[in-house]
Amino acid sequence: MILSLKDNLNWLRARRYWELLHVLVSRNLKVRYRGSFLGVYWSLLNPLIMTGLYTAIFGATFATYYGNSILNYMLAAFTGLVVINFFSASTMQALISVVTNGSLLNKIRLPVSIFPISMIAANVFQFAIGVFPLVAVMTFINSKSLINVLALMFPILALILVCTGVGFLVSALYVFFRDLPYFYELVVFVLWISSPVFYPAAIVPKIIQPFLGLNPLSPIIESLRQITLSGLPPDLGLVWSALLSGIIILLFGWTCFQLWRHQFMDLL
Repeated sequence: MILSLKDNLNWLRARRYWELLHVLVSRNLKVRYRGSFLGVYWSLLNPLIMTGLYTAIFGATFATYYGNSILNYMLAAFTGLVVINFFSASTMQALISVVTNGSLLNKIRLPVSIFPISMIAANVFQFAIGVFPLVAVMTFINSKSLINVLALMFPILALILVCTGVGFLVSALYVFFRDLPYFYELVVFVLWISSPVFYPAAIVPKIIQPFLGLNPLSPIIESLRQITLSGLPPDLGLVWSALLSGIIILLFGWTCFQLWRHQFMDLL
């Protein structure tokens, strides 16, 4: 009887959490794209424009690393930009999520973790509608395999795990350090430069490659490119490396968030 009561309470909490998450995600998307002509498809337009720019500047130089094909370079740059844009947008929005909802937390008892998660979830929805269909089509054209299309879920899942973990960490830190957004912009820039977005990883000197390997976005980009562009079956080593980095960062961010959240209310 006691176990049944606990199960019912847990189910009610979970249902309430998901209902609240749905409300916050809907509100976030409505506010973000109110009056917008393209709506969620702005998330696709940005990497397409940047891909065109990178191709015009670097395409002829780096095409040799992609089978002497400027088209392959264009697709490689697009996949890298998709990853870095998703990371930048979702974590920057998650960073301020707890503080901007401080007045609401002071009035209503809510699970604090719902706010960074809602920001990540809103960007996942935007990605699924705006970007993923194009990436899936690219993958099917290059690989002629539905297995590769389905395998896209693994690097994308790894990206979501990394962003959620970082979102938990930075949203908690921002409660204590209000100058964090300025520093975090620099961090995102460093991650962007150290990720093989517009350049092939092969051009990086071997002495520097181990340091770039610390970038959690690099295995995600490489795994996504391998699945999308190579035409070969998914490289399980790259997939596992991407997922492992995502799991580690998620656990670290969640642990820090839980350790510090008891102090939030004194500072909000």
